[in-house]
This record gives sequence, structure tokens and C-alpha cells, in this order.
Amino acid sequence: MNINLDSDKLAHMAVGLEGGVYLPSGAVAVTTGDHTGRSPNAKRYVRDKTTEDTIDWTNNKSISKEEFSSYLSKFLDYRQRTTRKIHLQQVKAVRDPRRSLSIHVYTEYAKHALFVRNMFIPTDSSLGATSYGPDYTVYHFPSLLEEPTVLISISQKMILISGTLYSGEIKKSVFSVLNYHFPENGDLPMHCSVNVDKKRQNPAIFFGLSGTGKTTLSSDVNRVLIGDDEHGWTDDGLTNFEGGCYAKTIRLSQEDEPQIWDASHGKNSILENVVMRDGKPDFNDDTYTENTRSSYPSHYIKGADPFGHVDQHPKNIIMLTCDAFGVLPAVMKLSSEEAVKQFLLGYTAKVAGTESGVTDPEATFSFCFGAPFMPLRPRVYADILKEKVEEHSVDCWLVNTGWTGGSYGVGNRMPIKTTRLIIDKILDGTLADCPIQPHSFTNFSVPVCDDIDSSFLFPENGWENQAEYKKKAEELMNMFSKAWKNYE
Repeated sequence: MNINLDSDKLAHMAVGLEGGVYLPSGAVAVTTGDHTGRSPNAKRYVRDKTTEDTIDWTNNKSISKEEFSSYLSKFLDYRQRTTRKIHLQQVKAVRDPRRSLSIHVYTEYAKHALFVRNMFIPTDSSLGATSYGPDYTVYHFPSLLEEPTVLISISQKMILISGTLYSGEIKKSVFSVLNYHFPENGDLPMHCSVNVDKKRQNPAIFFGLSGTGKTTLSSDVNRVLIGDDEHGWTDDGLTNFEGGCYAKTIRLSQEDEPQIWDASHGKNSILENVVMRDGKPDFNDDTYTENTRSSYPSHYIKGADPFGHVDQHPKNIIMLTCDAFGVLPAVMKLSSEEAVKQFLLGYTAKVAGTESGVTDPEATFSFCFGAPFMPLRPRVYADILKEKVEEHSVDCWLVNTGWTGGSYGVGNRMPIKTTRLIIDKILDGTLADCPIQPHSFTNFSVPVCDDIDSSFLFPENGWENQAEYKKKAEELMNMFSKAWKNYE
């Protein structure tokens, strides 16, 4: 067994033994075969005395203790008999040492062991396999089972993963167990990014589903990145769950996203399912998938926080949505009640190309901006959010990074420069001081700022056909109403 091999050795093995390709920069390009994204039907939790009354079984699938034990026997047997050299990485999740979780990850591929080192916090490489007991053990053997399988036992503190090479299953299964345990202490686990100003003050939370700009907008050269995807909000402040970033790279631009571009070319960064041409990545090519990814340690982002946590509470919460219908204003001010409502709705839209079979924009509602990873009932998380927002007087915003001037296929994507301008004005307090005007078509409150084009703030002004805009707005608001009935 290879125990805690360093990143250089693992990258060399991923290239020499597993078909990976080195970039001139030292990054490694790999592919994941048939499964290029998370398998939504793969995950099941053990239903037992611990989880019977805690896990939301309307949103999560179950497996019996007996079934799990049968699977575990297969995984343990595979670990003993496989001719592959098993890799063990002993890492930690949660950057705040007061709340960290120890994890032992056993995997059959060096590229996945490298991914674990990139995404979590490696421990001292001199530690032996039995030098301390893990809080959770992950057995990651993609070759064992034919179908994607992710099984989680909260009681036994164990995760079994097989049937898929997609690295994100490791990351999201650990996130899922943290989402189970954090509320036990009144802490809020969040699918979000966090940054702070260079004085380590004025923290901001960015909620958002995949493709809304959560990673891009939090990676700001003028601010310090705490983390890009998973965090906890505790009585002490904000902490990153991870030690790395897993950024989407489709159509990655060096001009628009220089920090992510540079980090993706870093030594031992992993480019997952990115097409290579003459030794260089083609980020515009979606031959393998639209869900191309880059995995790298957080410190590859210039100026990223070395501690991964900040003992301050946020001044602003920014909820990002990619509205493909072109209906929503570019920015909306939310009361604490409205913030909780949008948190529970978790609205964005899928567009053609993001998933197989999607040809027209489809509204998506994912509570807490991460329903597949939230094992508890939605209101558990929403109640903690409301309590913390009101206790710390946090300003809350809904920002549309989707379409404007028309729906998908007619209008244009919101200019990233406009979105960055909006974010800057939120963070420096400008928008909070702007006059508020109600938006008659959506009932949202819009801050009016001279520096922001009114056709973005009041999107109906950017449509050629006002009647068509009104029709689309009614459709979207009806979708909101229908989705909200689940929580009223």
C-alpha cells in the first residue's frame, strides 16, 4: 500500500501508469470515461437508529444496514485481493482546526489520490496507516462495481464509492457528511464560496449552483479567497471545508478569469476531461463534456488565505442565479425573510449543452443551493441561516448572472464586467445606500445606481418585444410560486 505519497509522485504515476498527460507547466490532464459528472441516483444513506428521524428521506435514498454490510465486505475483499497498488491518503476536512474532520481515503488510482491531496488538507507524510483513527473512512474503488454507487453510513462513519471515475464523487460525499454533522452544533454548512478584503475584514458569502459564477466571482485579485465551494458558518465566523478548488473550466478565459487560468496550469493541478491539443488545453472544446474541471490547492490562487477561515461574520450574502429566461434584474436587495425564501428555492436555469437532453432553458430549484448534498430537512438549514443573518445584520442580495435583453438564444449573457461591478458595489457598501425601486414584473426590490445600465437593472427595457418579456416574467414567477408551495 502506498501511504501518503506526495503530489509529485502521484502525478508521475497518474501519467506513467494511468494514461494521464503532462502539460508543460506540470499540470496533469486526465479523463474519467463514461461518467463525466456526478451520478445523482448513486448516493444512498444507511437507514438505522441514528438516521431514521434525522435524514430527510423525501430527498435522500436509503439502504439497509444489512445491504451496506454486504457491500462493505465486497470493498474490503477487493482491497485485499486486487493486483493494483492501493493508495491511502490521510487528510483533514474543515480548515478551522477547532472543527476539523479526519478522513482516510483508500483509492486504487494515483490520480484520485492526487485529487484528494489537492482538495483536502494533507497530513504529515511520515504518519503511518494506524497512527491515528479517522473520523471517516472512504473506500474508493471505481473498478469494483459496474454502476455508479455511493453509500454512506453515518453510524459507522464510512463511505463506499465505485462504478465511476469522476473525482467529484469523493468531494461531494465528504461534503454530505459534513452537512449532516455541522447543524448538530448550530453551525450552518453551505454550498458557497467565501472571500474577504485584504485586511481580513468584510467577509462575503457567494451562494450559487453550478454555472452561476460562484467560483469565478469569488476569485478576485482585489480580495482574499477563503474558499470556492464548501464552507461552514459557525459562532466563530466562516471556515472552508476544503483545502482546494474544483473549478469548471469550459470556455475558461485567461483575460476574464486570470486567477483560475493560472491555477489550472499549476504544477500537479488536475485538468479533468479537458481536451488537449499539441500539449495545450483547449478549454473551448466540450467533446468529453461541458463539465470540464480543474482541481488545484487553494494557495494556487494568488493571495488566497493561508488559513482557510476567518473569525468574522459576513457583511454580505450574495445569492447567484443564472436566469436563462432573461427576466430577472441584474441585482435585487433581499430582506432576511426574502433571503430565506431564495435560499430554500435555490433557483437557476439549465441551458442547452449543460446536460444531455436539455434543448431549451429549464428552471431548476435546488434548496440551499445544493439539495443533492443536504441530508437533513431544508428547514433545518434555513432556520440556522435566518438566525445568523438577523443576529449579525447581514445584507442579502440576489444577483443574476444569466441572460439579458432576451431569453437564451435571443439575448446575451450578462457581461461579466457588469456583474463584477455590481459585486464591487455590494462589497464597498454603495448599493446598500442606493435608492430602492420595486420591479413590477417580479416584485423584487432593485437598487438604482447610475453606474449600472438601467436595461440590466430593469431588464424589460432591454427586450425588443415587451409583450414577450411580460409573458416570460409571468411564466417564471408562476414557477417560483409553484416551487415555494413545498415550503409554505
